[in-house]
Amino acid sequence: MALAAVIAQHSPAVRAFDKRVIARLFRGNTRFGFTPNTKISVDADSVVCRVSNVDITQRSCELTFGSRKRTLTGREANEVGATAATAGVPSEGAAGSSIESISKLRCTIDPNEIMQKAGGGANCNFETGQ
Repeated sequence: MALAAVIAQHSPAVRAFDKRVIARLFRGNTRFGFTPNTKISVDADSVVCRVSNVDITQRSCELTFGSRKRTLTGREANEVGATAATAGVPSEGAAGSSIESISKLRCTIDPNEIMQKAGGGANCNFETGQ
């Protein structure tokens, strides 16, 4: 759920309404209605985050959605990178930097199942590395 939530906010393919629904769920707000039997998809072709081990103020993520790219820096990049690490994306080291990279991210969010608070409703699949 967390990985889908942080990526959805930057995806040009996720409708504004669906972004708001995911954000509400991620905040723990489940007191609203959502169309039955409807799911939200969050996809990204690649997500590459870099953090400098030397200049600790430098962090960035490049998100690719088809032909569209979005570059994040600072807090937004840290949020995506830390969430990816929490989701199990391994960190690779290069000289002076740490890199997390995933491709073929496909998340399916079922708001109605999440609202049941039984542990289901969010599924993300991805490949690690570039």
